[in-house]
Amino acid sequence: MTASEILKSDDFKRCEGFHGHVCPGLSIGFKAARAALAWLREKRAMDEEIVAVVETDACSADAVQVLTGCTFGKGNFIHKDFGKMALTLLSRNTGRGVRVAMKPDVFKPDVEHASLIQKVVAGDATPQERKRFEALHFERACDILETPEEKLFTITSVATELPARARVESSEPCARCGEPTMPSKMQWLEGEKVCRGCM
Repeated sequence: MTASEILKSDDFKRCEGFHGHVCPGLSIGFKAARAALAWLREKRAMDEEIVAVVETDACSADAVQVLTGCTFGKGNFIHKDFGKMALTLLSRNTGRGVRVAMKPDVFKPDVEHASLIQKVVAGDATPQERKRFEALHFERACDILETPEEKLFTITSVATELPARARVESSEPCARCGEPTMPSKMQWLEGEKVCRGCM
């Protein structure tokens, strides 16, 4: 498929709508999530059928949530703050797992794009520079969408223990702030059961 066709697809439109814009990071997450789902032969999780472990909290994580159906609220979306564009998907149906990690230099912008990224982030870009940045950013996002997965990622089978299913429990008031808190997340402090915010 061409980038234009992917951008018009329902799946990508849902990712863009959730994230708010098209960018290279969203494209990476889109490609990684699709590759992982295809490798596992799984469809989007309605409940906790699959578990996603992302190693970044950057743009790609939003596409992973949309395409896999794994979310913080369902307890099957786990963030490990490693600063890597890597995704591990685990299937509760089969016990199989796959890790999709970006290859070196795939995401590296050219000199002009890198310079404009710095100016935009610092708030120093002129309107003309911002417009050029947006054009280059979109172009890079499209390039990624058209790049074959084997050129973008290292895809490997993983064997890891599946995390426990999401826990549902009645809240208890924290002894300090009084706010309702999951008992399993509370700790004893000076003879009182308190939330982590009051530790």
